[in-house]
Amino acid sequence: MESQVRGGTRWKRFAVVMVPSVAATAAIGVALAQGALAASFSVSGQSFKVTTDQLDGTGFVQYGAIDSGYTLDGKKTAHPVAVSAFKSATIKNLCQSVVTPDIPLLGSVSLILKAGGGSTPVEAENLYIDVEDLSADATFRGIDIGVAAKDAAKGPGIAKGDTANPYGFAQQADSVTLTDVKQTAWATTAGTFKLSGLKMSLSKGVKECY
Repeated sequence: MESQVRGGTRWKRFAVVMVPSVAATAAIGVALAQGALAASFSVSGQSFKVTTDQLDGTGFVQYGAIDSGYTLDGKKTAHPVAVSAFKSATIKNLCQSVVTPDIPLLGSVSLILKAGGGSTPVEAENLYIDVEDLSADATFRGIDIGVAAKDAAKGPGIAKGDTANPYGFAQQADSVTLTDVKQTAWATTAGTFKLSGLKMSLSKGVKECY
């Protein structure tokens, strides 16, 4: 399944659409859990937090890029990111959270998505994560450091629509294992994203994965 355009799913005007969107999001979540949809998560003008116990990926590449978007009041934003891309990945105990502040009458509202907490991990193909901050224990196998982004052939390549220098610094590896992952990201895109044991919750106040 082909990847969608990066940044295709955005939570704009959250206060207006929050209630009717819950049912639609649940339906989309079921389809994602069945591996039926390509996935693109990008929170307009906001970063979001992600944790996982372990990510095992094959066909890894990492390069620099600029994420652009809009804030909730319509102002343009740009953020430097390190794009971590995998041809395929399995993810154990995934948690993804985003906090939308200053909603009239409600204050802050937190959305938390969890999956892969049981015996079946999350599975992804052509996975791109636009990372602002990352901490983890990492093991790389067959790693090449300092290649040009355009020449990194082990991974899925530079994502369509990415603002990235094809001659800029990149690294690649045959495979990678990341454990105890904590990261702040601006976007996640996957050709397919199968979320086993998917659970999504909305709550008042600030509640994040870490």
